[in-house]
Amino acid sequence: MEKYFEGLKKVAITVCDKEGNILDMNQTSADVNSHGHKIVGNNLFNCHPERAAKILRELLDEQKLNAYTIEKNGVKKLIYQVPWYDGEEFGGLIELSLPIPMEMPHYVRETKAE
Repeated sequence: MEKYFEGLKKVAITVCDKEGNILDMNQTSADVNSHGHKIVGNNLFNCHPERAAKILRELLDEQKLNAYTIEKNGVKKLIYQVPWYDGEEFGGLIELSLPIPMEMPHYVRETKAE
């Protein structure tokens, strides 16, 4: 399965539990975080400003999805935060951070009538 993910090396992936404790991150995530893999085991709320921490708390409490774009150092990224589950039990959040083009098309696809 790993061979299919070669093209995703620029995607930063971080996983936290339902309390906000960082469980794991891929190398790309470690590279973009100032403390790298050392933050595994730490709590997300200790590494985010109050506004972001409030949003993260809401996502964890309500098991919600959150998606938005940012631009930093001339790079635009899609941030996608999604709940993960262990069977039926809520486990926490997975955050994907992936570079996207500054300008990109948006298409509306209609469902074909049968």
